[in-house]
Amino acid sequence: MFDPKSIDDIASRLSDAIPPGLNNFKEDMEKNFRAILQSALGKMDLVTREEFEVQKGVLAKTRSKLEDLEKRVAEMEQHISK
Repeated sequence: MFDPKSIDDIASRLSDAIPPGLNNFKEDMEKNFRAILQSALGKMDLVTREEFEVQKGVLAKTRSKLEDLEKRVAEMEQHISK
């Protein structure tokens, strides 16, 4: 899931971008920004960087095994065709 502190930071930065004449709406808008961000990001199928790195390692290992197996099959095919 997305880090709640990051959502708070983004909502705060968005509310800071509100023109000075609208400062009386700033707090309400920040709450709305936070709710919208949480809702939108909650619907996304996001993974943490740690989960991504783990899957990246698994994929690299799998790719290596696949390449080894492809070589072995090619060698067997050559041996059979002789």
